[in-house]
Amino acid sequence: MNLHEFQAKGLLGKFGVRVPRGKMVESADDAVAAARELGTPVVVVKSQIHAGGRGAGALVANAAEAAEVFEANLAKEGLPKHDKQGGVQLVKSPEQAGEVAGAILGNLLVTRQTGASGREVSKVLIEEGCDIARELYLSVLLDRSVGRLVMMASTEGGMEIEKVAEESPEKIFRVTIDPALGLGDFQARELAFRLGIPTEKIGDAVTFLKALYTAYVELDASLLEINPLVQTGEGDLLALDAKVSIDDNALFRLPEVRELRDPNEEDPKEQRASEFDLSYIALDGNIGCMVNGAGLAMATMDIIHHHGGEPANFCDVGGGATTEKVAEAFKIILSDPKVQAVFINIFGGIMQCDVLAQGVVDASQQVGVKIPLVVRLEGTNVDQGRAIIAASGLDIITGDDMADGAKKAVEAAGQAA
Repeated sequence: MNLHEFQAKGLLGKFGVRVPRGKMVESADDAVAAARELGTPVVVVKSQIHAGGRGAGALVANAAEAAEVFEANLAKEGLPKHDKQGGVQLVKSPEQAGEVAGAILGNLLVTRQTGASGREVSKVLIEEGCDIARELYLSVLLDRSVGRLVMMASTEGGMEIEKVAEESPEKIFRVTIDPALGLGDFQARELAFRLGIPTEKIGDAVTFLKALYTAYVELDASLLEINPLVQTGEGDLLALDAKVSIDDNALFRLPEVRELRDPNEEDPKEQRASEFDLSYIALDGNIGCMVNGAGLAMATMDIIHHHGGEPANFCDVGGGATTEKVAEAFKIILSDPKVQAVFINIFGGIMQCDVLAQGVVDASQQVGVKIPLVVRLEGTNVDQGRAIIAASGLDIITGDDMADGAKKAVEAAGQAA
């Protein structure tokens, strides 16, 4: 589960991580009041959406303009160049804060991460300005190659860390954290020294870094990224931005965090899938996929790519899916207007082929399938599954194996386009 910047900073502040003062508002009038309450000569109006690159993004009025700006500018390599106002703006009076907030709220913000559709802004953060001496980068995340958490830092704050890693890998510093000991003082000091923190501020920096690590662990986060982490004119560290993702599997023990979920920032299909314990992620292609097992799902998407197609989703119904669960997954896939063909690729182990087949038939009868449907079944009760599909009267294309099914799905989607 992703958090808004204002939510992330609110949580981090409770752990002792220093963040700027600010207030989330949803109207221009409230923006004026919030700026007056802060009482600083400069305030920042920051769009609150679940996407990065907001400052360099483009504010547009409608979907057509969003697609045009994205294709002309943001989809290209290098920094985006456009004549639209961005989603993060500095202002010098409460009245100006209200004007800017009014211009942002209700419009679409387009960044590289939002894609061509953009994201509607319904909330803005009114935040105090600060004296920025340097911009740094800091994050805590899981390194699967070593099976441990790492704290990663860089002197290149404000930039995409992937670009820094590619162009200047020597500017990325990292320490691996022993789960039994946590982040050690010596590790925090090492990062602080490498970031060039003044000697007299090293102790404060160690406190900041350890508070950040504690927040990551206590919040069951999967990612905690501060970009930029700024060093003020006084040498103090301040989390100027905050990106926090929480492990969905831990939300049952974090009720106060679970309440922060913003359904308006999530794909409705993904929300619906979560209600039925389905692993579903919407993608940009036109071939719907239903598979049992994450590994098989990834292989299925790869082989669709190999044959020139684009998957419309990742959908794993799991090993112990019921007929009702399969039917719901099928309905969710068909609800995507981009889908022009569906490829069902099942290897029956725990998940039995006859259960899946009955779910597909039930869903098809309820929804009405008007696009090509390709099915490849193999494994437990495969003969019963094929018999159920054959007796259904549905117009189904069968795949002899995974490659054959993927090829037929790509061809069918091309003919339906």
